[in-house]
Amino acid sequence: MIELTRPGKTTLVVENPVMPAAGTVGFDGSAYADLIDLKKLGAIVTNPVSWRPRHAARGSRVVPLPAGALVHTGLPNGGITRVIKQYAARWARSYAPIIVHLIGTHPDDVARCAAALDGREGVAGIELGLHDQASPQDVAILLDALLSATQIPVLVQVPLYNALTLAQAAQDAGAGGLVIAAAPRGTARDPETGQLVGGRVYGPWLHAQALRALGQIAQIAQIPLIGCGGIHSANDARDYLEAGASAVQVDTLTWVQPKQLEVIARNLGGLELTRASGALADEWEPGIGDTILLERKGKRRKPADPPESLPE
Repeated sequence: MIELTRPGKTTLVVENPVMPAAGTVGFDGSAYADLIDLKKLGAIVTNPVSWRPRHAARGSRVVPLPAGALVHTGLPNGGITRVIKQYAARWARSYAPIIVHLIGTHPDDVARCAAALDGREGVAGIELGLHDQASPQDVAILLDALLSATQIPVLVQVPLYNALTLAQAAQDAGAGGLVIAAAPRGTARDPETGQLVGGRVYGPWLHAQALRALGQIAQIAQIPLIGCGGIHSANDARDYLEAGASAVQVDTLTWVQPKQLEVIARNLGGLELTRASGALADEWEPGIGDTILLERKGKRRKPADPPESLPE
């Protein structure tokens, strides 16, 4: 068992150290149920949720880069009331614990969201996403409002380029754990429209910077850390654990190679399959999961079907 928040009566505990990052698998993961065995994940982190509804960004939302992509979504969601109405029953039936990501806007809005989530079956944790321009004082005010409204364990996701300062502030203000880190912001020209677009920048290059930030924070942290950024293999994820993280979140890799999320979860969770005697090279790979194996045999199962009895 892996503790994602500081020890206490409401510690957030998971069985696997691998989970998707906020914004990658929707509000409950069901859109990926045919591609990923969700039971193998440590938790599911939802898309960002706000107190009031937010509309999707206009214009270009994804700009390809030589080593990744710039993503500008506007963090669309129906607001906490609508999200709960639509997904609460699915959260209660979820194969993996649900961590709801809240957008760190106004303290009152954050507190209202937390109060609405308090006691919801299946909701194991809250992840508070901080704005890149947040100050240590902002962090203290937001966390005070959030923690006063719920008993749910709270993680704080800090922005990469102010990670050390805000991680210390979040720890001092009572955060149960830290996510290091939110992808940095950038600007790029959309080749389709010729317009400059601002957004968050993702890619394998982010691994080195986020890993360094986590290593620095691990020197002063007294609460659990979750590494996030640039993970494209099990070894990338393992680097974070070696640097001091208790778990990892995988972001845009899930969009381009969703099966790799399960592969990484199996690898770090000790669930790799044993290679069958006589297996050919194209029939096996390290960390291969039930989902991949069955798909290659043309027997992809439905999410509701019982798992196949394959050796692990």
